[in-house]
Amino acid sequence: MQEDFLHYLWKFKKIDIRNLQTVDGLPLELIQVGQHNLNSGPDFFNAQLIIDGQHWAGNVELHVKASDWYVHHHETDTAYDNVILHVVWENDVEVFRKNNTPIPTLKLKPLLPKSTLHNYFKLFTEEKRWINCEQSYHLVDDFVFQNWLERLFFERLEQKSQVIQGLLQTSQSDWEAVLFKMLAKNFGLKVNAEAFLSMASSFDFSVLRKIQNQAQLVEALFYGQSRMLSNLEATDAYTKQLIDDYAFLKQKFQLDHNHVVAVQFFRLRPPNFPTIRLSQLAQLYACHKNLFSVVVNTQSVADYYNLFAVETTAYWNTHYNFQKTSKAVSKKVSRSFIDLVLINTILPIRFSYAKAMGKDNTEELLHLAKALKPESNSIITNFEALKPVAVSALETQGLLQMKDAYCNAKKCLQCAVGNSILSRI
Repeated sequence: MQEDFLHYLWKFKKIDIRNLQTVDGLPLELIQVGQHNLNSGPDFFNAQLIIDGQHWAGNVELHVKASDWYVHHHETDTAYDNVILHVVWENDVEVFRKNNTPIPTLKLKPLLPKSTLHNYFKLFTEEKRWINCEQSYHLVDDFVFQNWLERLFFERLEQKSQVIQGLLQTSQSDWEAVLFKMLAKNFGLKVNAEAFLSMASSFDFSVLRKIQNQAQLVEALFYGQSRMLSNLEATDAYTKQLIDDYAFLKQKFQLDHNHVVAVQFFRLRPPNFPTIRLSQLAQLYACHKNLFSVVVNTQSVADYYNLFAVETTAYWNTHYNFQKTSKAVSKKVSRSFIDLVLINTILPIRFSYAKAMGKDNTEELLHLAKALKPESNSIITNFEALKPVAVSALETQGLLQMKDAYCNAKKCLQCAVGNSILSRI
């Protein structure tokens, strides 16, 4: 038995609240369960009860065993002086306040429907293969899923916005600079996210603004700051120009790349090589001035596809690495990659910016997320095998958040899916 389960029972009134009595036989009427406290102190604030005809307003504390009151030393803590009811699963000892007055106690065990207790033990004690609720997952109503995944979608955006808030602080609240750093991180994908972000953070964004109308200088800046031009032999005109341009930029702007994380090529498909992604990122910024304004005002996914559909410079049509030629192929950003950019950078940026401006852009974000194809990875595949619900990126982002924040953390009692399963008769 977990104390969290008792919180769930009390908060959502999953017990028979008719004809309640304290363990001393006093009649108890539940008016308000109180506000759930997730920090230190009593579990529920500002509850309202009528005990033996007297109206009480105060706090409620819950424990598996009544003796846990003393195990946690609540008898010496003034924060618990205003506890008006002690709710327990097992009443193994009488409990007193600091002033030695007894605290009325309610025992939950006799009040719980057998079906709820059965579902609880089934959820938490049966052997599982992947997630706790997989045996009953498919029984949950579609309406519950849709509402829960939409909530999780915004919970995930809120989580991602914390990274953006950190970047805002280090970028002097320059949203254009923050967008650049987020895009750089996204263009690096999982393997080079840290490397690309460290490159984007290694110089002031004003440097990029000053050279943005010269694509060759932007490329030289990105490759040079990524330490990819160090010890590179200039065997062709393109690489020679990059080396010369970077030497000029390094001296003019006093650039330093000593602390930039080195890029990786290992286990990457050639189209995702850092050489290719940096050239595409450079072309994006060379083609679009004031990109942040464009990003937050674009209304359709189709327009975003047009915005991010950039190609590398001609050199990379016949290269994946410096100095090593390959079959000629145009290196244009794919729609699937743009989807990742939208999910991981643009939607969080728009969410964070609207929040900072005191605006509600909920409907805009939902519209964009629903227009994006569902993501494909092992987590989504496993969820879909249990119950197909993912028709867009809205659902897949919600499912990823559910797995990370609830399933893995065993927070089934805080999950709408877990709640639905527990409530089944």
